[in-house]
Amino acid sequence: MTHVDVLIVGAGLSGIGVASHLVREGAGRSFLILERRAAIGGTWDLFRYPGIRSDSDMYTFGYGFRPWNGTKVLADGPNIRRYISDTAREHGITEHIRFGRKMTAARWSSAEARWTVEAVDEATGAVETVTANFLAGATGYYDYDRGYRPQLPGEERFTGRFVHPQHWPEDLDVRGKRVVVLGSGATAITLVPALAARGAEVTMLQRSPTYITALPADDPVAVALKKARVPDRVAFKAGRTRNIALQRASYRLSRRSPALAKKLLLAAVRAQVGDLDMRHFTPSYDPWDQRLCVVPNGDLFRVLRSGAARIATDRIDTFTPGGIRLASGAELEADIVVTATGLTVQMLGGAELEVDGEPVVVRDRVVYKGAMLDGVPNFVMVLGYTNASWTLKADLAAEYFCRLLAHLDEHGYQTVVPVARDGDRSPHSIMGAALTSGYIARGDAVMPRQGTRGPWKVINDYFRDRAFLRTGPVDDGVLEFSRVPAVRRATAPVS
Repeated sequence: MTHVDVLIVGAGLSGIGVASHLVREGAGRSFLILERRAAIGGTWDLFRYPGIRSDSDMYTFGYGFRPWNGTKVLADGPNIRRYISDTAREHGITEHIRFGRKMTAARWSSAEARWTVEAVDEATGAVETVTANFLAGATGYYDYDRGYRPQLPGEERFTGRFVHPQHWPEDLDVRGKRVVVLGSGATAITLVPALAARGAEVTMLQRSPTYITALPADDPVAVALKKARVPDRVAFKAGRTRNIALQRASYRLSRRSPALAKKLLLAAVRAQVGDLDMRHFTPSYDPWDQRLCVVPNGDLFRVLRSGAARIATDRIDTFTPGGIRLASGAELEADIVVTATGLTVQMLGGAELEVDGEPVVVRDRVVYKGAMLDGVPNFVMVLGYTNASWTLKADLAAEYFCRLLAHLDEHGYQTVVPVARDGDRSPHSIMGAALTSGYIARGDAVMPRQGTRGPWKVINDYFRDRAFLRTGPVDDGVLEFSRVPAVRRATAPVS
């Protein structure tokens, strides 16, 4: 049996971030990462569909401690995967990862002041046990095994092929094929121009439009700074600060003056689409009721204008052997249907969580500072923003975790647990009150609850969270600390 101070679950963007902060900030804690996949990268190792890229700018999607030195506003999947792997290697993290391990259960014992975690080696089926003083969940919030795939009317009649982007076949050749992409979110708008470039005859079929904005593929400020030979770290800090401010300004405008924000967004789209019907690009909801989608150099608009791809806004009446009949009576012929229909939400990779023999139902717990769960000791949970780059919040959560560990050491504590009071819990999930996207609505059944006040209230505001997590008092009267005799602690990193 292996024992470590900190057990991190997940070697994606969040998990490598937590480990990097432990190393960089001299927490003096041994750590181990359990990663189900065979490589570093998490989401960016799983998703391999054509055109896969970030949907946030790389100045804010990159780690705050490791500048992203490229000029691309939105980086592609392979480059992001390489960036995460390089970060792990540079910080000496890779040798502390056990690949191919799926955590199935994590059990906390107050008497022993430690977690006992069971993980399955998926190559052999063997069950391994790791104990740890602290558990860091960095698995994101969706099911890697199953993307969301609704039952489609008459789909059994279709003689073509269904493909979900989450499990894109390596050998899929779309050249000369009639491809219908179902969906209007970030995945769909990425796939359409990428499939058209591969020679497919593509139609994007959406039930309702999404807000889409075009940005330059290369950041003009970043390009100018590189030409001026401004040091990378200085350029990164300036670009990051600018983009965080722009993100917040855009979101606040959308919340405070939705009619004005809608007018501005649609005017920009109108300038891009030419003679295309604006009903395909005019959502029925307000900006930022769902996440805003971004296209580099207007690539989606360009392929639609040129006729290299088409767009249809309609509902499916039924599938036919050769395609889809729409509610309007129109028919779309298809050889391949790509179901870009979203994610299935899942917490902690589906593992069971227990505290002193009692199962923890995550949905019944309220989140503390967006990083811990009430009533769950020595546990941190890394979840990114819904209205900005994921990594901004992941970085803050990891920094806070290191502050928390330092506070425990300074005062001789071994355990810490946030304790919610009456009235701290709202009926909404941590995302359900903010966005109306399908995957968020479906995730209400498993996501933890939103708080009503103070550190329990998740408002997705980087500037507020920065003050809360970086400089706010650790002992704020909400956390409960304790000392436990003879707590076992590893004194050296365990690989």
